[in-house]
Amino acid sequence: MVGLTEDHAMKRQRIKHTASFEQRLAAEARRLKDQARAMAAGKDRENILRKARQAETASRISDWLRSPE
Repeated sequence: MVGLTEDHAMKRQRIKHTASFEQRLAAEARRLKDQARAMAAGKDRENILRKARQAETASRISDWLRSPE
C-alpha cells in the first residue's frame, strides 16, 4: 500500500455494540419486513423478505449455539 505504514494497514477498527448480536439481527429483520411492506409485490420485495428470514434464522441459531445445553 502506497503511503501507509505497516501498522496502519494492519490496524482493525473496533466497534463497541450496545445490543447483542441476536438483538441486532432481530432489529434488522424487523427493518427489512417494514421495508418490504411498503413495496409492491415482486422480485425485489421477495429478496428483502428472504433477507429478513435469514436474519431471523441466524438469530435463532446463535441463541441455540449460546445455550448451555
